[in-house]
This record gives sequence, C-alpha cells and structure tokens, in this order.
Amino acid sequence: MRVAISAGEGGAGRIQRLAEDGTPLGPPEEAADLAATVRAIEAAERPRWVWADTTRVYPGLLASGVRLARCHDVALVEAIALAHEGRYGEPSSPGAAWARLNGLPVPEERAETPEPQASLFEPEPPAFDELEAAVAVHAAQLRRLPGPLPLLAAAESAGGLVAAEMTADGLPFRVDVHDELLTSLIGPRPAHGMRPKGLQELADRIAAAFGRAVNPDSPAQIVKAFAAIGHPVPSTRSHVLKQVDHPVVPLLLRYKELSRLHTAHGWAWADQWVSGGRFRPEYVVGGVVSGRWATRGGGALQIPKIIRRAVIADPGWKLVVADAAQLEPRVLAALSGDRGLADAAGTTDLYAALADAFGGHRDRAKIALLSAMYGGGSGEALQLLAVMRKRFPAAYAYVEDAARAGEDGRLVRSRLGRTCPPPSARWRELVSGPEGSRAARDRGRFTRNFVVQATAAEWALALLAALRRRLPDPARLVFFQHDEVVVHCPAGLSAEVAAAVHDAAEESRALLFGDTPVRFPIEAVPVDSYADAK
Repeated sequence: MRVAISAGEGGAGRIQRLAEDGTPLGPPEEAADLAATVRAIEAAERPRWVWADTTRVYPGLLASGVRLARCHDVALVEAIALAHEGRYGEPSSPGAAWARLNGLPVPEERAETPEPQASLFEPEPPAFDELEAAVAVHAAQLRRLPGPLPLLAAAESAGGLVAAEMTADGLPFRVDVHDELLTSLIGPRPAHGMRPKGLQELADRIAAAFGRAVNPDSPAQIVKAFAAIGHPVPSTRSHVLKQVDHPVVPLLLRYKELSRLHTAHGWAWADQWVSGGRFRPEYVVGGVVSGRWATRGGGALQIPKIIRRAVIADPGWKLVVADAAQLEPRVLAALSGDRGLADAAGTTDLYAALADAFGGHRDRAKIALLSAMYGGGSGEALQLLAVMRKRFPAAYAYVEDAARAGEDGRLVRSRLGRTCPPPSARWRELVSGPEGSRAARDRGRFTRNFVVQATAAEWALALLAALRRRLPDPARLVFFQHDEVVVHCPAGLSAEVAAAVHDAAEESRALLFGDTPVRFPIEAVPVDSYADAK
C-alpha cells in the first residue's frame, strides 16, 4: 500500500492512494488536518508514504507528534536514478523531475540562500502541482530502478526520515557546560567582534615573539613576520609551521587550534544550533558523492572531542554510543569474496588477524589495506601492496578493476548501485594532453575508493533503518556520523538498545551481502557524556 501526500497551508494537505506500481487508485482527497489523517492511516495500514521531499513534509508531521515507518522520497531517489543513468549532477528536485518527465524546460536547483532579485525578463520555471508531480515521478522512478536500486531507494528514503527525526529530537547538549569549557580554554565570552581574553593573550605573546605587531588571523602578516626573522615560509599551514624551529611556532599552533574552536563551535555556534537543550543540525542525506551524509549547518560531523563533553544525557537517561570497527576493510572483504580476507574479517580485529601475512606486524597490515583502498603507492606501501596482491588476490583485483574503470573514464557502482559521477569535460581534455596519465590516475584513485566507501555508506543506511525500527520507545536516534550512531534512552533500556544495535548490524550485513563469513562488529557503550565513549 502506498499513499502520496503534500502539505498545504494551516496544517491542511492532500492525499492520494496508489497501487504498488504507483498507479493512482482514485483522485486526490483534501485533508483539513493532514497530521490527523496521516496518523490514522499509518496506524491502520502502515503504507509507504510518497512525497516530493521529506524536508518539506515530515518536519511538520513530527511537530504534530506523527512518526512514520516508511517513505519514498522523490527528490532523493531522483538523484540516485540520474546518477545510475550517467547523469550525475543534473537537477533532481521534484520540479526538475516533473519537467523532465513532461518534456518541459528543466529548472535549475534552488540555491540554499536567497538570490538577488531576478532579471525582469528571466523566464519563470514551469509551475507544477506538488502532489501530481510526486505521484507521476514516483511511478516513473519505479520503472527506472533496475537491479538492487529499489533497495537503495528505500534505504536512502529511510535515511531522510532518520535525518528529520534527529533534527527534531536533537542531541542532548548542555550550554552551561559548553560555556564553562570555552571559558576555561579561551576566557569569558567577549563583546561582539572582540577576541576572547585567552586568544588575545596568545596574540600578544605571538607579537612579542616576532618582535613586531602582527595579526595572527592574517596569513599574509604571519608569512611576512617569519621572513623578517629569517625563517621564510611558503604558507601558515600547520605542517609547514611545525618544520620551523622558533619559539613562536607552538604559540601560533595553539592560537590556530583555539581560534578554530571559537569560530566553528563557540558561543555563536551554540546560539544558532542549540535550542531547548538540544543540538539540532541540518543533515543532508547523500550530501557526499559516495552517499555519506553532510550537514547544511552546525558542523555536526566535525564535533571536536572537547565539545563532546557538553553532550550529556538527561538525568536518568544514557547515551548509547556505537561504532563499527574497521568498516571499510570489512566491506572490501565482503564485496570481493576474497576467502583469506573474509576469514580475517570474521574476527574482531581484522588487522591483527592479517598480521602474519605482513611479517607479524598489525600496522603493516593496516597500511596495506588502506593503500589498496585509497591508492597509496610509495615507500613501504608499495612493498606491502605486493604482499597483498599475492596473499589476497581477489580483494586486490576488486579495487584494481575499479581503478582501471575510472582511469578509462567508465562508471563504477556500489553494492546497491549508487553510481559515481561521469568524468567531466575538463578531465577528458586533460587525459588527452600531456598531463593525461596523472589525470587518469587521480580518477582511478577516486573510483578505487568509491566502490568501497559508497557500499560502506549503504551498510550504515541499512543499519539506521533497521535500528530505528527496533528501538524501544522512548529511545531515540539522536546522532549519526559515517559508522557511528548515538541513541538517547532511559538508563533502564540501555542494555535493550545495545542489543538492538547488534541485531541491526547483523541485519544490515545480511541484507547487503547475504551468506558471508565477514562480520561487522559494532561496540555499543552506554555513557553519561559523549566524551566518555572513547
């Protein structure tokens, strides 16, 4: 059973029942109270909901207390279908998909920030009915999704539900603890536009060490100051500064670290992204070409360890933090079917299990695997890759084949069919010129890793969907980052939540890879503070 919906003004909306192939079973119906109507249908029928864009519909339903089990997000699926057809990057909005379907001019994607007023003579994009468009494009998409793509479409759409719910529920965050942390590191909150006391003191010490007034936030002034003291540097990047033997260097490195913290996760950041005791970033499902998530704001995927001390469970509750161990090497083992690597991936520590093949050194096993997946090939890595080619030929051949496809300008796909972008016109120019071999190798390194990283992202999506379905109420998924999830739950449910995480990981493994000896161990730890998890 499928039901398409669109949201209108004042809590109203429209619904339309669909057959499993997307064919309308009747005309659209008006719903004066969309949330109440959806709640009743969900309770009675648990359909797959179809809509133009999760971000346009679901937040309003969540605000009304409505949570749904399944959906089909037309915008997310359109991006997947376009990429599979070698058209990555074409507009995937519902309006663009509807226009393409009807042979109309395809509007460009909307910018995230308001654009200046359009020219008087700029053509308007074609108007469309959102429900009608969602129904028509959804039916067309079902016909466009070969092989395992329907499973990827379902997983990506489930990710959209999770992302909206995590923003609505939010990650528990103590602004008082955050303020204490910042104050201890850089001083009390300053007046707008001023440096915190701790940063200003560092700036004064930097100026004294240089023997001249200098703005530590200005790379040009820093480069000039180094030249004046006889230590010319090409840039102020940390790895460059660390090569200079001068007392000012540790001061500058500390200033850069604390200044970055103040700018990216300081008081202004908390003012904007923390409300009601919750951190509420804007997640972007499939925001990275490999299918990994991104954020439109809040920097959720780069929360510094020091700031994690402010992520504290509510009284009587716990944060269950779970992350998968050595995810991408295990994915490679399952993808390639390499018997030796798969046997090692059936253990808790894959690198340790491979150590014997690399002279008993765990670190060398890690270097070899990472070099194979990311295209490293210098120094010791070359020797270790030779060992890997001999001992684990199927795994090595899998990524080598992906690299050769990329070098040839061909497309590669993940386990469920997520497709890499085609080569650009600029790449084709470069590859036919004197820099051709370098351009080819660069793309080969990208496609080599794409097949592994994109499949790892699919495993994580499947994990989210399976875990979301298993969580006991009122436990909630509140954070996700590549191979790590955080659940907020009453303390008495933490053991049940940990078990749900393990079961979800097993379901994800079976869903993607079937009967494989590869295991995906995931450690779920109940903690009071996110900082205590590692």
